[in-house]
Amino acid sequence: MQLLCLTTLDATLKKKDIKDIYRVHRRNNTKKAHIITEMSSTILKTYFLKQAKAYNNKQKEKLCAKHLGFTKNEYEPPIYVSEQLTAKGARLYFLARDLAKSQDYKLCWTSYGRIYHVRKNKNSPVIVIKNESHVNSLMRKE
Repeated sequence: MQLLCLTTLDATLKKKDIKDIYRVHRRNNTKKAHIITEMSSTILKTYFLKQAKAYNNKQKEKLCAKHLGFTKNEYEPPIYVSEQLTAKGARLYFLARDLAKSQDYKLCWTSYGRIYHVRKNKNSPVIVIKNESHVNSLMRKE
């Protein structure tokens, strides 16, 4: 059994932990294609996402291929690790991020396919964004 030790992320993946890996090409070929990795379980996927986010929050230099031991290059572009959302979810996440920027909200993130939004201070309640009209109503509130 082959192991992929991701010591940077404090994670170990076995070959059986990965169901499939494939590229999704974008319409405009100016950007590189996304690499989709399907994990064998939701628990493993959630753990891997959590570890990648924790690394990026703690470190000044964002996660890249050299941190995972794939290359030794001095400069590597960052690796963005995120959930794959449906087209509707991706649109909603885009609108939520736009709302966060325009209304100075502190955080906007996804988890289990849901779009979340946190207000400016730590004591504010977490708002689950459910649809576009909810985003519009939040835009009008402020």
